[in-house]
Amino acid sequence: MPGPTAAQPTLISALWSAGERSSFLRNAILAVAGTLLLTVSAKIQVPFWPVPMTMQTFAVLVIGMAYGPRLGAATVALYLLEGAFGLPVFAGTPAKGIGLAYMMGPTGGYLAGFLVSAYVVGLLAKRGWDRGLLSGVAAMTIGTGIIFAWGYAWLTVLIGPASAFAAGVLPFLPGAALKIALAAALLAASWRMLKRRA
Repeated sequence: MPGPTAAQPTLISALWSAGERSSFLRNAILAVAGTLLLTVSAKIQVPFWPVPMTMQTFAVLVIGMAYGPRLGAATVALYLLEGAFGLPVFAGTPAKGIGLAYMMGPTGGYLAGFLVSAYVVGLLAKRGWDRGLLSGVAAMTIGTGIIFAWGYAWLTVLIGPASAFAAGVLPFLPGAALKIALAAALLAASWRMLKRRA
């Protein structure tokens, strides 16, 4: 299951190491690229049962694990800031509204959960949980659980606990399971490829 408890390099630091002088520029480039990935993933609708899914939680999990806790959370925070300022970066925008009004709507809890999830899975990646398939699935499940918990809590305020679970959690569980498996497999495969190149 989980890897070593000592701090491990993140995937992105193994792929693109930077000196002290160039680390700010590297992190800025990666953060902007991450927000673009999050935006694109929010706009993609994948046919699935029982409801269509976006790939946004997949992107959040991969960014958190590949970037690590600080850069992963900073990237998601930048994405949320873009949305708060009215850029149409979220799913359904601009048709369903933009800015803070959108963020206070039904999806607001999930958006907040993205930030917490990216940080937590980044911490787990620093402990080596992204290196193997089973530990990766465990980490991604924790990250997804955080997103659902925040989303459910906010929906409960808006529509009550039973309706929140029926509308905001249950229909999305099959898609979440698929995205967890895909994200864990991607990270583990990336590490295997790096080891072969070394």
